[in-house]
Amino acid sequence: MTARRLRASLKGWGGVGAMALALVVTAVFALLLPLSSARGDGSTGTGGQGVGQGIQARADTCADPQNQSPSPSSDDSGKTITAIKQRGYLSVGVDQNSYRWGYRDPNNTAKSSDLEGFDIDLAHEIAREILGDPNAVRFHAIPTNQRIPAIKSGQVDMVVRTMTITCSRIKDVAFSAPYFLTGQQVLAPKTSDIKGYDKTLAGKRICSAAGSTAFDKLSADKKAGALASSADIATTVPNQLDCLVRLQLGQVDAVVTDGALAASQAAQDPTVELKGKTFTEDYYGVAMKLGADDLVRRVNQVLVDYRKSGGWQASYTKWLSATLKADSPSATPPTAHYK
Repeated sequence: MTARRLRASLKGWGGVGAMALALVVTAVFALLLPLSSARGDGSTGTGGQGVGQGIQARADTCADPQNQSPSPSSDDSGKTITAIKQRGYLSVGVDQNSYRWGYRDPNNTAKSSDLEGFDIDLAHEIAREILGDPNAVRFHAIPTNQRIPAIKSGQVDMVVRTMTITCSRIKDVAFSAPYFLTGQQVLAPKTSDIKGYDKTLAGKRICSAAGSTAFDKLSADKKAGALASSADIATTVPNQLDCLVRLQLGQVDAVVTDGALAASQAAQDPTVELKGKTFTEDYYGVAMKLGADDLVRRVNQVLVDYRKSGGWQASYTKWLSATLKADSPSATPPTAHYK
């Protein structure tokens, strides 16, 4: 698609078009400034250093990684939590480019500097329970492929950024119990002959985020012959929203990402749609440093309370229900099982 055709396709979109263009611009800046300075008012930045002691990862075997988190606890006396309380704020890695998950709404002039969305609500809730103040949090805009490095280096205490719990990742970071259920799905133009994650992807250029479960799935399936050998999966980007930009510019034919994220992108751009059904089962978790068990247990208790209070459902209704179908498995929080 040429730049002229792209502009033409955006005409008449009103607020939705403005949102898509604004997030495209934001995505470009996010590539240049993945970790910029932050203030307690919700703006992004490096802020203080994360805390928690690292330990040698040990995960020789893995089954149901979403069920490997320790049981919840309300104990605030652990070393990691004590250090956070002494510092006075929670340092959280988030996305600032994912519509309805973690983003800045250019149409919200009253709060134009604030991040908002489903993941942002959860981060505020964690800060409220641990520190007694939902605004005692400093956000750091982190690309998809920098989530684990940001945790391991101590730049953040945790990442709340549509991060899927996987067997490979639990070797590097500790996860909370799952707070969201989704699955990988294909996003493509409405006029495309792509039908889903099937033989119609043959000869197509597919975009995914580097370091994402989508890219891992594409790579594994292509090696195993489960994905057409002619499918081109070479296009990877730091942030998954950049794939939507590539799709709009005609540089790729399809995007593979989490279905919940793809639904939000389809809401931004009425010329694209979800193709076929989800073809994996993925659980999002809050990621923290290995060895910070006191913080992991405390976050798990926050999630228990968040579900019971109705806070999770209220946030889902506000941000995600409009872009996901009523019968979506994402419509209720996943049941937690602990190791």
